[in-house]
This record gives sequence, C-alpha cells and structure tokens, in this order.
Amino acid sequence: MRQALKLDRDNFYLYGQSWGGLLAIEYALAHQDHLKGLIISNMVSSIPQYNAYADKLFKATMDPAVLAEIKKLEATKTTDDPRYMALLIPHHYEKHVIRIPYASWPEPVQRVFKHMNPKVYVPMQGPSELGASGTLEHWDRSKDLGKITVPTLTIGAAHDTMDPEHMKWMSTEVKNGRYLYCPNGSHLAEYDDPDHYFPGLIAFIKDVDK
Repeated sequence: MRQALKLDRDNFYLYGQSWGGLLAIEYALAHQDHLKGLIISNMVSSIPQYNAYADKLFKATMDPAVLAEIKKLEATKTTDDPRYMALLIPHHYEKHVIRIPYASWPEPVQRVFKHMNPKVYVPMQGPSELGASGTLEHWDRSKDLGKITVPTLTIGAAHDTMDPEHMKWMSTEVKNGRYLYCPNGSHLAEYDDPDHYFPGLIAFIKDVDK
C-alpha cells in the first residue's frame, strides 16, 4: 500500500490514534526509514501503565455505586446487558472518550460504535471498557522509544483515560519529539478540543516540512 501510494521519507506522515497509535509505534520501530514524521495521538506506550492510570482515575472520579455495578456486570460476563452501556455512556464515554452529549455525537463516532466487531475487539481489549485485559494486556514499548529517531508528535488530553503526563514523557524519550496538550479534550480530542488539536497538529507538520 505504501509503495502503491508512492509514500516514503520525503512525504509520509504516519498518524495513529488510540489503538492506531500502538500500531504506529510498532510500524515506526520496524520501518521508520520510510517515514518523514510520526504522530501518536491519545495512546501511551505501555498497556500496564494505561491500566494503572485508568484504575486510579475511575476510583477517584466515578460514583462508587456506578463503578461497583459496572464491575459486577463485567465479573458476571454480562457486558452485553443493555444496562452496561446505559452506565458507560454517561459515566465513562461522555467524560473520558468524547466530551459531547451522546445524542450529539458526530456521525463518524456513531458509525464506529455501530460497526465495532466484538470478535476482534474483545480478544484484543478484553470485555471491560475500564481497562485492557485481552491479548495486548502486557504490551509495552516504553523502553524502545529511544529507537525512534524521526520527528514525532505525541498528543495528550486532560480528560483522557490515557495519562497525558505519560504522553508528554514519551515525547522526551523519542529522539526528536514534541508534545501537544489538549486541555479541554478527552480520548477523541480531535472532536471535543479541536481548537487545540488541529492547530498543534498542523504546526508540527509545517515545522517538519521546513
């Protein structure tokens, strides 16, 4: 695909958001000789670190009764119960995934949730939306970030379940990094904090092009 599109180190910016950021890190570690720049958006370099931060965040911010009910549904493997999403949408998604009322979610976000494939997602992520327990539970590339030498932008947001301080740290571990912070954003900061997200992303690309 890259070759068919005639993409290489003079014109190829690789952008990865969330799990795409994980894939972007893996691609850069294997093929950065073909990259002009790398953008890792709302993704940390360690799933164990993500789990630890998310656990701390939910215990500190979520109604204990709501958290207990969510965990009970997960423990009994009944996350297909409509009650699970009824709890997650106001207490998780609207606070940490996209800070827009559910009824007003942009069509692309609605489409993602509508067409999500649980046969792929659940084995990878695990059944819980409050942390990862699937096949990627132990994925950790933090010690390898120093091998990434291409210009790299990491993007973090204040309300994400991904620790913004870890994403800032990532920008100091790669050889040529920059950090973009979205103070009003969550996991989909491109939607709920576009005033910071897009100017910062565009500025990075323009600077590298120079």
